[in-house]
Amino acid sequence: MLLARKNRPLLGLDITTSSVKLIELSRSGDQYRVESYAAEATPQNSVNEKAVVDPSSVGEAIRRAVKRSGARSRECAIAISGDAAITKIIQMPSTLNDSELEGQVELQADQYIPFPMDEVSYDFEVLGPTDHDPDMQDVLLVATRTENVEQRQAAVEAAGIKPRIVDVEAFALEAACRLLKHQMPDQGQGHNVAVVDFGASSTTFSVLRDLKVVYTRDFAFGGQQLTEEIMRTYGLSLEDAGRAKKEGGLPSNYEPEVLDPFIDDMTQQVSRSLQFFLASGSGREQPDQILVCGGCANIPGVADVIGSRVGIPTEVGNPLGDMKLSSRARSSGVMKDATALLTACGLALRSFD
Repeated sequence: MLLARKNRPLLGLDITTSSVKLIELSRSGDQYRVESYAAEATPQNSVNEKAVVDPSSVGEAIRRAVKRSGARSRECAIAISGDAAITKIIQMPSTLNDSELEGQVELQADQYIPFPMDEVSYDFEVLGPTDHDPDMQDVLLVATRTENVEQRQAAVEAAGIKPRIVDVEAFALEAACRLLKHQMPDQGQGHNVAVVDFGASSTTFSVLRDLKVVYTRDFAFGGQQLTEEIMRTYGLSLEDAGRAKKEGGLPSNYEPEVLDPFIDDMTQQVSRSLQFFLASGSGREQPDQILVCGGCANIPGVADVIGSRVGIPTEVGNPLGDMKLSSRARSSGVMKDATALLTACGLALRSFD
């Protein structure tokens, strides 16, 4: 199912340590519309470092999200984390037909996959002619341990949903980034744009050139650290701390003593990632813009702080900014969560492959 292409309505289902987010899109011409949306908290410890350790509990959260969203589709696209995937571009003769290509990839796959092949799920996609060699074609090989697929598959099926596509988060994010081009200079063409997606426990820093990811880096940092600091400082439960973080009502020392240091940490993570990017190859140039996404992007003023400290124009990224909303999606508060929906949107876009 990895990279499989199925042209039918799919729910984009993003399963993380803090929540399951579900979005359903439709398309008319070049215009997308949000048909349905819901998010549900994942039970504590049911997802650990992006591994689903309690499929039945996660499945129950998915079931609640599906019911609350009113989504019509009962098929979805899900994603494994980039850390769990092996990706490799290999070269194959361009004269091979489909069945010959499949056989050749199968023969060569074990050279690139450091696990027994009977423990692996893999797929491939032809990217196009190899540069400087018209007789060869580039083929993207993607593989993961089968257990990574089966964990998510079990959670989804426990909710009564069929997982039609298993993607990789990095690919889903790249697909979703074209939904941000309305915010980019010249629609992203001819520019380097950094997209920083702050999740609950991990963050993905990507640089796009002409809307294609040319660099990506995942690191352990996210909004959960702010929640845990609120817990420690004010003696709250995890649930109450998360609610207070979103809804407010914390003491007056919250901003100077808890929130501001966390924003400092966010800024340092962005600055460090920019340094890694610039050092990653010759000819690297500073991005022209940074788009900050994820739940942490909703912290008031955070984009301005990051932009002023790293010296690059910075905005909060909104993948839904160009979309229409159904009345059902509007009532579910989808715009409030829009900045955290990059992966879910990228998965939902697989409906239109």
